[in-house]
Amino acid sequence: MVPCAWCGADFVRSGRRRFCSDACKQASFRARHANPIPLQRPSGPDATIYECPGCERRYLGVRRCEDCNLFCRRVGDGGLCPHCTEPVAHLDLDA
Repeated sequence: MVPCAWCGADFVRSGRRRFCSDACKQASFRARHANPIPLQRPSGPDATIYECPGCERRYLGVRRCEDCNLFCRRVGDGGLCPHCTEPVAHLDLDA
């Protein structure tokens, strides 16, 4: 007899089974996946730097150039520079 990994009830183990029933197995899974771990750095369109192919102006989270009305190409993840408030990609900081 071994204790169930979820409720602690004793049961006869067969193979590698850790739970006494499918209900305990499902409850354990739901508890583990209830609060996913947040991402370390922001992602998505709000944290992406785009650059216009025509005028080479950079935007943070904006996919279409306001001046040229062209779709911008994705440069990479980034944000605003704390000193000059211009959009800066993480790739630019590594170089």
